[in-house]
Amino acid sequence: MPTYQYACTSCGEQLEVVQKFTDDALTECPACQGRLRKVFNAVGIVFKGSGFYRTDNRSSTSSSTTSSTASKPAAESKPAETSTPASTTPASTPAA
Repeated sequence: MPTYQYACTSCGEQLEVVQKFTDDALTECPACQGRLRKVFNAVGIVFKGSGFYRTDNRSSTSSSTTSSTASKPAAESKPAETSTPASTTPASTPAA
């Protein structure tokens, strides 16, 4: 169930009430019997998952900065090479 925030227009009292979607909004302040109003706040939404990209909702200046840092030189992004041990017999020594 959602939590709704109310503020009294007379005394400034603020309260939070857990109500169902189908419940009627509160109209009377429990402290002074004044008129209540609902307080609306901005809700932060974070989309997570494989279908969302970090730069989808950014401005063009921010996305150009992130794209320039994302493109690294090939030497830095190349995986480390593994060295294979040389054979134990030197190539210049003839086989006996």
